[in-house]
Amino acid sequence: MREIDGDTAADAGDYTASMMNPKDCILFSGGAPGAEAAFGEAAERYGVEEVNFTFDGHRMTRTRGVRALNHEELQAGDVSLEYVSRLMHRRYTDAETIRKILQTLWYQVNNGQEIYVIGTVLDDGTVRGGTGWGAEFAKLCNKPLHVFDQAKKCWERWTGDDWTVCGPHDLPVITHPHFTGTGTRLLEDTGKRAVEELFKRSFAR
Repeated sequence: MREIDGDTAADAGDYTASMMNPKDCILFSGGAPGAEAAFGEAAERYGVEEVNFTFDGHRMTRTRGVRALNHEELQAGDVSLEYVSRLMHRRYTDAETIRKILQTLWYQVNNGQEIYVIGTVLDDGTVRGGTGWGAEFAKLCNKPLHVFDQAKKCWERWTGDDWTVCGPHDLPVITHPHFTGTGTRLLEDTGKRAVEELFKRSFAR
């Protein structure tokens, strides 16, 4: 198993699409039903390794590459999410299970060098639901961030200042071996297709 600490991932170097080999890649996700399961299923089909962050008692769909976080590790993801919640003007939940899920999102984003999300971009520029915390953390870390908006049926890319719609000639392609795939549990057919086409564009079979 490759080292998955954030520092190691950050030092992995720059990669281009022409260098990508699925056997060299790791998907960081959470294995939950919906978008995360779709990312995991695609990763398995294409021969990409999975690391799915979870905690004791959390229901998952994926059983491949499970990485259970202990109490101390979960707490490490707490400070960043508290900060992001203030930026988003959203109340950071006190519900223990939801809080742990948000903490696992920190690990997903911290380890991935490119972040791909299935969800909905709201008028204020944030992403709907718990997934929004992961997207905001990606912004803070200046990591490449793409969201497939299921309502608009298109990919959007964060430029550093705003969202821009990706046209047919600049659709996202995975270019780093350590990448994150997450998103809503309410996955629609368009979102599932977006995940499959992302992998198809990125990896030769």
